[in-house]
Amino acid sequence: MLHSKIEGSGKPLLILHGFLGMSDNWKTLGVQFAAKGFEVHLLDLRNHGRSFHSDDFSYELMVQDVYDYCKANNLTNIDSIGHSMGGKVTMLLATTYPDLIQKLIVADIGPKYYTPHHQDILAGLNAVDFTQKPSRHEVDAILSTFVSDFGTRQFLLKSLYWQEPGQLAFRFNLPVFNQKIDQIGKALPENAVAMMPTLFIRGGNSNYILDQDLEKMQHHFPNMQLKTIPNAGHWLHAENPELFFQFCVDFL
Repeated sequence: MLHSKIEGSGKPLLILHGFLGMSDNWKTLGVQFAAKGFEVHLLDLRNHGRSFHSDDFSYELMVQDVYDYCKANNLTNIDSIGHSMGGKVTMLLATTYPDLIQKLIVADIGPKYYTPHHQDILAGLNAVDFTQKPSRHEVDAILSTFVSDFGTRQFLLKSLYWQEPGQLAFRFNLPVFNQKIDQIGKALPENAVAMMPTLFIRGGNSNYILDQDLEKMQHHFPNMQLKTIPNAGHWLHAENPELFFQFCVDFL
């Protein structure tokens, strides 16, 4: 069963993180949603955070994991928010089990195919040799030679933990990501369509959702709308959490 953190009580709200992320990335926003009357379920998807590691990794499997979690926790009439990879998961969940999801929010990802673009990040992560027992600062220094953006490195470093005294490790399953990285960019199946109200939110400085993607998004989600957070990149919920939260609450 997937690891989760649950905040508040009320209408179930699933929040699904992006690639190399975890539920902790959404803790502050989760508490805010809980204060608005939601029972917020912050999930760690397979091979991420505190959830189980598996050699098998695909959107279909992640959707089944989330569905099984919902059934085990008797969750119905659910609203769902997914960012990036988590957005792809929640889109496929909504089109596979349309009776499960009432409203859908997808943050800075579309249903289209994305070419692999995490090579520098994976190279940096693979350059860390934990047998040398590096410190957190030393891990950051290694990553900085591959990943110049400070915010991206801070995001990656959130998955560092003390496996035992003096021994750091990553929580995510890097060996499987090295093998299955092509899974991350997969498109939503052409026949996947869901009619529930759907809000796409993109970052104004991000290139993940382009104006020309709108037709494809409307094909899969006819009852959709698109909002843009100006001056925000792919991590729009972290760069402008106030406006992101307001967009979500107004829609929900």
